[in-house]
Amino acid sequence: MSNQIHIYTDSACSGNPGPGGYGIVMLYGSHRKEMYEGFRKTTNNRMELLSVIVALESIKKENIEIVVFSDSKYVVDAVEKNWIGGWVKRGFAKVKNVDLWKRFITIYKKHNVKFVWVKGHASNVENNRCDELAVQASKLPTVHIDYGYEQSLQEGLL
Repeated sequence: MSNQIHIYTDSACSGNPGPGGYGIVMLYGSHRKEMYEGFRKTTNNRMELLSVIVALESIKKENIEIVVFSDSKYVVDAVEKNWIGGWVKRGFAKVKNVDLWKRFITIYKKHNVKFVWVKGHASNVENNRCDELAVQASKLPTVHIDYGYEQSLQEGLL
């Protein structure tokens, strides 16, 4: 594992949409970093995707192997089955969370990333820790505004 960064991500949403958050655990050699953030109103899929984006954006080194472990079929399949390629070709027509997918593509291109799906709420210790962080984040007294989500609501896209 010392040559790779392992990223574990998860999200939580109380209602969908509702108050939500994400949790991240990053491992590189003997280093460990945990991050989380809460939002007043969002969706589970947005938090799943945002957790990956935030983790990738936090990596300063380039040309290092990264493995993202996620229990989100939405995120993992979009990348591993190249749904994103089709979305780009169609100009993201009828795709939800376009703001985040565009942000994801920008950061994804800068790294060598592989995605691995893990079963949520199962025996993966780090995924379970991410779930704890995400739930904690969603319940924080001071949370952020998910401007992309709220803008989509105003525009009638959701």
